[in-house]
Amino acid sequence: MTDGKHALVSRQYLIPFILVASLFFMWGFTRSILDVLNKHFQETMDITISRSSMVQATTYIGYFLMAIPAGLFLTRFGYRRGVVLGLLLFATGSLLFIPCDAVGSFDFFLIALFIIGCGLVVLETAANPYVTELGDRATGASRLNLAQSFNGLGCIIAPAAVAPLLFSDSGESNVALPYSVMGIAVLLVALLFSKISLPEIGNDSTIKENNTGRTLGFLLRNRHFMSGVTALFFYEIAEISINSMFINYVTYDGWLTPSTAAVVLSFGGLGLFMLARVVGSAIMSRIKAEKVLFVCAILTVTGALLVTFNLGTVSKIGLFSCYAFEAIMFPTIFAISVRGLGESTKMASSLLMMTPLGGAVGTILMALVADSVSMAAAFIVPVIAYFVVLIYTVRALKLQSN
Repeated sequence: MTDGKHALVSRQYLIPFILVASLFFMWGFTRSILDVLNKHFQETMDITISRSSMVQATTYIGYFLMAIPAGLFLTRFGYRRGVVLGLLLFATGSLLFIPCDAVGSFDFFLIALFIIGCGLVVLETAANPYVTELGDRATGASRLNLAQSFNGLGCIIAPAAVAPLLFSDSGESNVALPYSVMGIAVLLVALLFSKISLPEIGNDSTIKENNTGRTLGFLLRNRHFMSGVTALFFYEIAEISINSMFINYVTYDGWLTPSTAAVVLSFGGLGLFMLARVVGSAIMSRIKAEKVLFVCAILTVTGALLVTFNLGTVSKIGLFSCYAFEAIMFPTIFAISVRGLGESTKMASSLLMMTPLGGAVGTILMALVADSVSMAAAFIVPVIAYFVVLIYTVRALKLQSN
């Protein structure tokens, strides 16, 4: 891991890599809870799928609105302070669940989730590009896939850990407990990061505030980068909306109960997702990232189409294949997009981290189709989104071969 010409992580950066990788676990855990929370609010507050989709939508609107401020903050104050700011926002939103639960207002919960989203985007804006720089440029995509595997671990644990608190035979639930525990834990991690030293990577420190407009202009004119932003936006439409609708899909025909579905989401869908990221990281240390991305894009389009056709067991296999083959998409597209951007990397990361807004768009669109047609028909949304990613991979392959 730390030896050789193209080491996955340079020896001098091993400790920073481990510390930052722990953040990937934290936001994976938090984002995965949303998928259980969505169904929980449908049952406890008697709201429609469209209304409950605001759980994801509000969180990812926070991503969209906070992304550029996060990039500006990182450019001026560096990675470590950016991580601490993100953790403090994250903790604040989590602890607000205590008064929200006492009031029992869905809108108040959305405010807390918006603050959590703002904190998560600061963390992701800092951590994703930072990890790509902790070693040789040639292994950037593979290194980010490895770090994102910790994100997958958090995703696996969260639904299974939280579901017993939100779904029970007695009908009682305690939504404040997991968030209050998480808020306290995040505050302790913020204290740790406020005391440690993270090396600043790259030449971003040379950027001054009066160059922000010029940097944004450069990025917006960069066709390679903007293609990556578009691909990542559509990937988020597919990934987040499928996660959001998973429990609804596997329960609407009576196949699973909500509590069982949460466990299947954890160890089936998200477990497969994490395993695929680990395998993908190993594969991309030997095969060009663009080639792996191309194959995975074809297979995700196929899997989502199978769900849309509502073919029973075959469609359910298609659903799980989406988890397996989408796993490497986010870190790979991200790493390809920021490759060679040098001093513009932090600002580029902030623009890329606006793309989870696609999750809000996709979740709302799927919910509307599900309410008006059927859950299976709603999967036409990720079919289209994966197809856009496929178009991007074809272009990326052509560019890589030149």
